[in-house]
Amino acid sequence: MPAWNEEEAISETIHEVRQIVPQMDLLVVNDGSTDNTEKVATAAGAKVLTLPFNLGVGGAMRAGYKYAELFDYDQAIQLDADGQHDPRNIQSVLDGLNKTNISIGARFAGKGSYQARGPRKWAMNLLAGIISRLAKTRLTDITSGFRAADRLAIKQYCKHYPAEYLGDTVDSLVVAIRSGLTVSQVGVEMRKRRAGVPSNNPIKAAIYLFRSLLALLIAMTRRPVKHHDLADGGQA
Repeated sequence: MPAWNEEEAISETIHEVRQIVPQMDLLVVNDGSTDNTEKVATAAGAKVLTLPFNLGVGGAMRAGYKYAELFDYDQAIQLDADGQHDPRNIQSVLDGLNKTNISIGARFAGKGSYQARGPRKWAMNLLAGIISRLAKTRLTDITSGFRAADRLAIKQYCKHYPAEYLGDTVDSLVVAIRSGLTVSQVGVEMRKRRAGVPSNNPIKAAIYLFRSLLALLIAMTRRPVKHHDLADGGQA
């Protein structure tokens, strides 16, 4: 669970996760927060890995996957600290790993009422169409941060998980697919943030369109990780 200045929301999110999946280990990657995120997350019962300064969600997630590899986890699942991802969907997203290396909790796959509009919707649809062709399967929500990884995907993410804008979703997914990993999706519901204000600014939406396409172009230029390199070391 990557977190940056989420002291208002993270306690309730952690308690909900612990209640629904008490058997799972929960790691909060505190991404250089300047508020009391670390203290609140610890008090709520999560393990906390605090980064010395803010790396962005890509850097935080890479640290989380490094932790998963170091402690030899078979599977890892990431979800937001703000409560938008419903923990009741965790098991169904994890179940997707029975058939693929990466499982995405998708907002536009027949569940929930979440909608994107304008340039943001155009960008999401275009990215989904292109990456679906790469993955050879239909994907509707490739910018979702609610996703699970098996051992092979964890190792892939440790080798390549960029910190650039949308690197944690678009870039990391494209390189994983080009490296031979398989992807599937399951429908999930997206909830409102517990705290903070989502951005609906049309100018920011247009910028999102441009930057998401740029992220895709950058991802396509990156060298894929060879499949046998991922299998080395007993991690797959």
